[in-house]
Amino acid sequence: MSHYSLDFRLPLMNAAGFLGFAPEPRGRVPLESLGAFITNPISRAPHTPARERGVTLSPGSALLHSGLPNPGLSAAIRKHGSRWGRGPLPVIVHLMTGAPHETAAMVRRLEGLDNVMAVELGLQEEMDERAAADIVRAALGELPIIARVPLGAQHLAAAAMDAGASAVSLGPPGGAPDEEGGPPRGRLYGPEVFPAALAAVGALAGQGLPVIGAGGVYTQDQSAAMLDAGALAIQLDMVLWRGDWDFKRGVQ
Repeated sequence: MSHYSLDFRLPLMNAAGFLGFAPEPRGRVPLESLGAFITNPISRAPHTPARERGVTLSPGSALLHSGLPNPGLSAAIRKHGSRWGRGPLPVIVHLMTGAPHETAAMVRRLEGLDNVMAVELGLQEEMDERAAADIVRAALGELPIIARVPLGAQHLAAAAMDAGASAVSLGPPGGAPDEEGGPPRGRLYGPEVFPAALAAVGALAGQGLPVIGAGGVYTQDQSAAMLDAGALAIQLDMVLWRGDWDFKRGVQ
């Protein structure tokens, strides 16, 4: 288990991929309502948008396929590092994981940057427990590690915590199977995800694991239910794009 603990001023934050790479004080979300800002996913090398990117809507859900475009870590630090340091709230940098030594090198680049409070590692649902533990263990250093496990792959959570993570967070489940037999393409969001996400929070918290809840949270009642189930904090995703979260009410 980690010797770092995470203390959020407020138990509410954005999920990776929904508010950009750096806090925007004049944006659509009042930053004073959040306990931390999570960056868009960042990879070691630049990622271009997926060729067949888009959003597929169905009642109660949305399948988002973007390819997670980003400029790569070096360019992200050059462009956004000073904004992270000047930002009005702590920053959690979300890293797309690769081989353990690559992930370790990425985390080392973030250590010492002003106002970066933690790193969130995006674990992949096709990983096994050993692979997840190896990545978390390699990333350990001067920053707390949050291991994001996809909904449906909660078996990775205990392995990540045993390897030294400070907390786990819930990521979206994978979407449609790849036609060529590869990993699922896209990530599933929307209200229909909430029941499974709430159950996952309860199960992980019941194991004594510090868990940041996410998935289908669209109302204050749902956020309250996750906190009551044992969540350390809540991440909001597509509701931020809809713009109908009542920040004046906060988290009930």
